[in-house]
Amino acid sequence: MELNARRLEGRTAIVTGAAFGIGYAAAERFAAEGANVVIADIKGHEEVVERLLMTSPNVMALRIDVRDDDSVAAGVARTLERFGSVDILVNNAAISAELRPTPFEEQAIDDWRRVYEVNVLGVFRMCRAVSPHMRRAKWGRIINLASGTAFKGAPGMLHYIASKGAILSMTRSLATEFGNDNVLVNCVSPGLTMTESVAAADHITGHFQDFAMSTRILRRAATAQDVANAIFFFASADSGFVTGQTITADGGSVFH
Repeated sequence: MELNARRLEGRTAIVTGAAFGIGYAAAERFAAEGANVVIADIKGHEEVVERLLMTSPNVMALRIDVRDDDSVAAGVARTLERFGSVDILVNNAAISAELRPTPFEEQAIDDWRRVYEVNVLGVFRMCRAVSPHMRRAKWGRIINLASGTAFKGAPGMLHYIASKGAILSMTRSLATEFGNDNVLVNCVSPGLTMTESVAAADHITGHFQDFAMSTRILRRAATAQDVANAIFFFASADSGFVTGQTITADGGSVFH
């Protein structure tokens, strides 16, 4: 990626779920823009860093399990030890493509708990862990990932959709709590995005792809880079007077 300026020079970003898909695309963009980047995931993160190190020296792999308080705390501490600050947090880790569309009456309570533990409580844990450092610095950017399905619904994925609806509300509420400390909290809501995991999940593409495409103004498949561009906007100086907002990066499927 050829850029005229490295717009995140000196900033440090943690991207959860960054070994694949949208998380990886966001981490790659941040690194190209000069940021120190923590590739946080529970698998695949070390291989990603080996690839990014060829062009971006300030990247680090960390195993952060957003379901575990100690893992989250240790990951933030290690980031501070290596880079000295935590300026940007992208809450991308989520359970999604592995879920199989199922009528809500047949969804197990344990599956709901598993989805919420990652998709909702994981975001809470990460925000709580970075909060004292961003507040002390009087600067921070938190970008949460929701889903277009939280706006328009979809059959068979109630647990996932409910978790992403929670992210929309959490974004707005967190923005009000962080505002006095110049920590901006925003959200990107992708439509169905053809990441590696989604493309490999026939149960997802077969269930949702035709419907997703039919509702878009821009009639093409979404890429991880499309979503990463919106994430970068919220991390950059261009969004310095924007907080509590959601961009729907979905080709014009949802207006709000």
